[in-house]
Amino acid sequence: MDRSQIRNFCIIAHIDHGKSTLADRLIQETGAVSDRDLTEQHLDTMALERERGITIKAQAIRLTYASRSGDEYQLNLIDTPGHVDFTYEVSRSLAACEGALLLVDATQGIQAQTMANIYLALEHDLEIIPVINKIDMPAAEPERVADEIKQAFGFKDSEILHASGKTGEGVIDLLETVVELIPPPKGNPDEPLQAMIFDSKYDQFKGVVAYVRVMNGRLNSGDKVQLMGTGVEPEALEVGYFSPVLNNSGSLSVGEVGYVATGLKNVRDCRVGDTMTLASRPAGEPLEGYAQQRPMVFTGIYPAEGDDFPELREALSKLQLNDAALVFEPESSAALGFGFRCGFLGLLHMDVVQERLEREYNLNLIATAPSVSFTVDLTDGSTIEVDNPSKLPDPQRIARVLEPWVNITIISPSRYIGGIMELVTTRRGEYVKMEYLQPAQAQDSSSVSQDARVLLEYNLPLSEILVDFHDNLKSVTSGYASLDYQLIERRESNMVKLDVLVNHEPVDALSLIIHRSYAESQGRQLAAKLKELIPRQMFQVPIQAAIGGKIVARENISAMRKNVLAKCYGGDVTRKRKLLEQQAKGKKRRAKMIGAIEVPQEAFMAVLQLERQHAVKS
Repeated sequence: MDRSQIRNFCIIAHIDHGKSTLADRLIQETGAVSDRDLTEQHLDTMALERERGITIKAQAIRLTYASRSGDEYQLNLIDTPGHVDFTYEVSRSLAACEGALLLVDATQGIQAQTMANIYLALEHDLEIIPVINKIDMPAAEPERVADEIKQAFGFKDSEILHASGKTGEGVIDLLETVVELIPPPKGNPDEPLQAMIFDSKYDQFKGVVAYVRVMNGRLNSGDKVQLMGTGVEPEALEVGYFSPVLNNSGSLSVGEVGYVATGLKNVRDCRVGDTMTLASRPAGEPLEGYAQQRPMVFTGIYPAEGDDFPELREALSKLQLNDAALVFEPESSAALGFGFRCGFLGLLHMDVVQERLEREYNLNLIATAPSVSFTVDLTDGSTIEVDNPSKLPDPQRIARVLEPWVNITIISPSRYIGGIMELVTTRRGEYVKMEYLQPAQAQDSSSVSQDARVLLEYNLPLSEILVDFHDNLKSVTSGYASLDYQLIERRESNMVKLDVLVNHEPVDALSLIIHRSYAESQGRQLAAKLKELIPRQMFQVPIQAAIGGKIVARENISAMRKNVLAKCYGGDVTRKRKLLEQQAKGKKRRAKMIGAIEVPQEAFMAVLQLERQHAVKS
């Protein structure tokens, strides 16, 4: 098709604002999928996405739309995730488009991720079409939400569309606006092929399948292609587009979005962000790729059975292919054996990857408590990155520890400001600014109501929002607040390593790097929690929390007692005393012999249930 008739666009929004439902209506109106085959959240192909009701992977589909003017257009739609953890997916999708539908829920208004996504779209210089969705809901307030959009982003009333992804109201007007406002793709079909790989997956029959957007040139089935980043030269076994299933069309030209089956078996040969060109007529230089996404959360993942280590390595390699933000490297633990240290974008990302490993690859896994990466300057002048508490050097060798800080944006009704401020203050947070999301004429103090929505901005350490911050934020705001964050810098902080000893043996998988101001209280809580979770033995098991060489907490798991006096139905008391003394000696000997205690999986996640005490700023 002529590129003047092609429109590439994506849908961006906060989580649960109706992206997938609106995509269903767009598919239905254009007849891309028959009504019989169309399912709810049709583009969410993973069972995990359907169960949780969220989009995890960006999905593409080609729609054919006959406009009111009689012209036929090819619309390439990409449905993106909404959660902050999957911002990297959104940024890659934006790079493959010329326009974006900015979706805002008519019942909730602008949320934190709405702000983050529109700034991403502006960075890519996209045409943005604001859409107020869910106008059919009884609680919908489209006029109020429209005022928020005008105030926050500067759109005019005439530019804001109203639609319902559930009923289909306004969808035709939306399609007409896409055709009218979003510019056709640029590029030259006669130049050497340049195709941006914006996603990929592994297929056991077709090998690595690359999702591409053709910027220049043309690609046909059977062409020998070159991946400019890795230098690999596979054959394009199959070329086609998404409908949303893979549809073999035999070729892709300028501006089109589709897939290329490469037959590659090594998942590292085809990287997201690489440029695909023809081996016979290569492009002079690759396209500008994506900035490498740095993981923010690290955890250890180990197979419950040591024999599953090779299967875990293969499963992680395959997941990494269509999840470029996942990083991992081998590590070993005295308590858990061989496993991998994995880096994630956030806790939801970590949870999703672990569940996919267990479901899709039938693995039984043990995960350690999450941590962040610290920069440690040593006394000898060198610097190291520490993402595992067991790798933290001795205090005598440390000159200073730098921890990552993030800028967080919270949007909430104004009546919850007090609770939010108290929560952030206990997490070593620093106030940045506060703005009301309402028209300028209503911002005087006399007219600000308890339901006026306010934007709060703070800086605080990433480690403080890692575990339970989002849950606590939802609690203090009755579920109305939304959160977005981004990494800003690293700052010097008074961090220490909290070790846990079980039966006098340190368990490296339970160690924490924590701020000194509440290390002792956390140590006491953790020891008490482990006492509940670790099963009793035939001998007493001490649980200790230590900072350096100082023991700050101790709990004892009492021994199970066998009734050795059961057989004594009479006789002198000295006989009973002799049996009890023999039992005590046996328990001492057994404790020395056995040393290693089996620690259940729940114990490694006990840190997630600790209550955070008030933190004192360093």
